[in-house]
Amino acid sequence: MKFRTLVRHFRESFKNIGRNGWMTFASVSAVTVTLTLVGVFLVIMMNLNHIAGNVENDVEIRAHIDNAASKEDIQAISKQITSIGGIDSVVFSPKDEELTNLIDDLGDNGDAFKPFEQDNPLRDVYIIKTKTPQDVIKVAKEIEDINYIQSVKYGQGYVENLFSFVEIARNIGIVLIVGLLFTAMFLISNTIKITIVARKKEIEIMRLVGATNNFIRWPFFLEGLWLGILGSVVPIVLISVLYYNLFNYISPQITFKFVDFLPASPFIYQVSAILIIMGAIIGIWGSLMSVRKFLKA
Repeated sequence: MKFRTLVRHFRESFKNIGRNGWMTFASVSAVTVTLTLVGVFLVIMMNLNHIAGNVENDVEIRAHIDNAASKEDIQAISKQITSIGGIDSVVFSPKDEELTNLIDDLGDNGDAFKPFEQDNPLRDVYIIKTKTPQDVIKVAKEIEDINYIQSVKYGQGYVENLFSFVEIARNIGIVLIVGLLFTAMFLISNTIKITIVARKKEIEIMRLVGATNNFIRWPFFLEGLWLGILGSVVPIVLISVLYYNLFNYISPQITFKFVDFLPASPFIYQVSAILIIMGAIIGIWGSLMSVRKFLKA
């Protein structure tokens, strides 16, 4: 395609947007409303997924060692644990450190355990993290079979329910987002179709004077692109401002260690890019699908 022809297509697409003011407004409004809903839901699901990931990654295995184990036995246990597949890290925590951590975690109530510092009833512990949180159950069962392992704790009974809940929540989120996107594409393409149907005669005249399908299609392609991008501006501004203010207000008040939201930067830029791309794709797709029926031989 010649550069002059491309410039002509760009010029015509801008003219058409201005010339069909009310239709342009209707198309942009449809994109705006739909992308606002998609954007809000996307922000919620991405943060929920982030929180779920934090909870999953916080799952660890605590292997308590029998007090009868010698230093050599403890070193041998470390080698056996490390040899298990799927292990990410293995940290040894002696019982003195375990007692100190317990006292610190309990705060003022921890003073009741200070008399036990001379005769520590706790056990040495290996703290194990797996590369994939879902491997915790399998790895824990293998560790239980190692000699001198007195007990293995990983939140049995709760972890299984946690993984099940997270998987269900993610699947529901994916289904809802996909469903919302298809609804958006249907609504927006129908709105753009009305715009193009109103210009049916314009397309027929261009065909009568010998314009090729590609020559006719290009201005509509670009017009759909601009409509999609224009429709994404308001959702981007609205979601960015709301998320930035909510993040700054809510984050300092959160006291749970795994409940934290995605930082406003670069998260809002990522969401903005997604909305622009979605708006552009939906606008282009709606225009091309709508104009296609008039270009059939």
